[in-house]
Amino acid sequence: MPDSSGPISDLDTLIGSMSPVLNPGVYVFCCLPEIPAGLQPLAAFQEKEGLTVILPEAEALRANLPVLFRAAWITLTVHSDLQAVGLTAAFATALAEAGISCNVVAAAFHDHIFVPVENAQRALDALQALQRRAGD
Repeated sequence: MPDSSGPISDLDTLIGSMSPVLNPGVYVFCCLPEIPAGLQPLAAFQEKEGLTVILPEAEALRANLPVLFRAAWITLTVHSDLQAVGLTAAFATALAEAGISCNVVAAAFHDHIFVPVENAQRALDALQALQRRAGD
């Protein structure tokens, strides 16, 4: 259901309002020829090399899937405009400066950032610091 306030496209407003939230659990990236029956990935993207799926680690382990990357999932709760310019660059730079890699999924309402699971809290701290700086 669409957010009644509408998407935000102004970069300063986006950064100042991004309110990152660390979702519970560990998520994994796997590459498969197709989605096995009964599997419900959080996200999937078809590439010529195979189908990348993101799903809870426990589900991947139960299905005996090969894990490429273990991640923590952070959601920026601001309703960002899909045509907004600069938000991804801003948070990716903040994470890079903290020495943290990120993999990003932009959905219709929010940006979702997957970081190495061992860096979850440091990533959240870096994103919150970026938001605070934007508010100054």
